[in-house]
Amino acid sequence: MPIELPPVLPAPVGPPPPGSRVVETDDGVRLHVEFDGDPDSPLTVVFSHGFTARLAEWELQRAAVRHRARLVFWDQRGHGRSAVTPLPDATIDRTGRDLGQVLDAVVPAGPVVLVGHSMGGMSVMALARQRPELFGDRVVGVFLLATSAGGLVETGVLGWAVKVIRWLRLLPLYLRGLQLVAPLLERFRRRGSAFGRWFTRRLLFGDRADAEPGAVRLVQNLLEETPFPVSAAFYATFLDHEEYGSLAVLGRVPVTVVAATHDRLTPVGHGRRLAEAIGGSAELIVVPGAGHSVNLTRNQIVDDALNALIDRVQDRLRKAG
Repeated sequence: MPIELPPVLPAPVGPPPPGSRVVETDDGVRLHVEFDGDPDSPLTVVFSHGFTARLAEWELQRAAVRHRARLVFWDQRGHGRSAVTPLPDATIDRTGRDLGQVLDAVVPAGPVVLVGHSMGGMSVMALARQRPELFGDRVVGVFLLATSAGGLVETGVLGWAVKVIRWLRLLPLYLRGLQLVAPLLERFRRRGSAFGRWFTRRLLFGDRADAEPGAVRLVQNLLEETPFPVSAAFYATFLDHEEYGSLAVLGRVPVTVVAATHDRLTPVGHGRRLAEAIGGSAELIVVPGAGHSVNLTRNQIVDDALNALIDRVQDRLRKAG
């Protein structure tokens, strides 16, 4: 089946779309928020994008569910139209708090389904740890796509190196050096290169059918918009990311976990562990042949899974009401 990708994604430059809004966090970072769907719907679906992406990555899902709910999309700090973050605050803990403040500002009441891809899913898990009282009352469903609750850097040469750096208590120095060199790398960065396409193809796509050249180029363009300093700063947080303690909170509500068999960033085993730890409320969907960009390259499967979760949530709300 051909991949139904748009030829281009909306650009993060120029004036914001009509009706968009800025939410200022408690540390002064201005977050860009957009809206779609039925403004009168009792249900709101809030989308959190992945690392080095922006809210435009949800274009296909936006079209698939806009008739079913009020939709909220936001650019995480340092990404898209949102303001650059102070590098020490480029953490999953902070993006979890940001997500909570977006909810407080633009969805102050009514049931909410949270959708998160990759880092966006980690932000949802962080919010569950920080504000568990929201889940089961305000947050009534969660959709986790190609994400992980922790242990992303445990094996191989990199995993061994990180363990040694931690043992020597050099991790802060290592991360600081990474952040210092990033602006220099940004200065000499070449976007749209053949190496960039190979790198994107290798890390974010699955088998041959998944990696259609137009899709690879589109995702490459999307990811290369994020400056190196932001990427380097956020990379640090993945080394220590661990949210398995928050998964019992997610278990209070219907959850769908989507994992891809050829995902090299958040391998399929992480999705299986997520679903198992969440428990009986979680439904696991494994997508054969897909990579990390599964929401773009296997959009029909992802769209159907999201619609099915909304069905589960609405059925539960009807029974409770």
